[in-house]
Amino acid sequence: MQPSDILSRMYQTDTIHDKVYPKLEEESKQDFDDILQTNIFNVMLNRRSQRKFEDRPVEDWKMDMIFAAADTAPTAGGFQGFEIYHVTDAQVKTKLVEAANKQPYVNSPLVLVFCMNPSRVKLNFPQALLQKFSLQDATLAAAYAQLAAHALGLRSIWIGMIDEEKVKQALSTEYVPSSILCLGYPLKLLHPKPKRNLKELIHEV
Repeated sequence: MQPSDILSRMYQTDTIHDKVYPKLEEESKQDFDDILQTNIFNVMLNRRSQRKFEDRPVEDWKMDMIFAAADTAPTAGGFQGFEIYHVTDAQVKTKLVEAANKQPYVNSPLVLVFCMNPSRVKLNFPQALLQKFSLQDATLAAAYAQLAAHALGLRSIWIGMIDEEKVKQALSTEYVPSSILCLGYPLKLLHPKPKRNLKELIHEV
């Protein structure tokens, strides 16, 4: 896949102003190719959770790229058993804070809720397995979106401690949420925290 291929997931035509995901803003001054050529290892090594964001909106074209990245995530049978809710309503964000154990940073500039939709997974397996596939699909899509956001100069916090029923009520949906991804521009850059020694992490059998 060439870097330009991801643009076809963002735009219906070769013209960068015809967006699949309609927005009011039409600003795109950075070089797409430079961003798409970002070293993925550098992104992964420098990513860390951010809980304090600037009161600054995320550009529309960056949101488009984040959604396009989520669309590239691997899914069971290629059926994409997940849905993404882009939350812009302030009242809904407030409800999500309550649903996420009152974690205030859920009310960030860009809030994405990844939900499971096992009905999309058209495979002849037991329902419990389709549910598992859907959870994996939603989780991978959120992870791809998170890495894309970091490559675009944003920072994020992954929220897994959620009251599923409260989230469903806030979104007015029947889809079960898997996680909330909160994104924005950081108030200050944080250094990545040390991880486990690879010798402890890997088990050869």
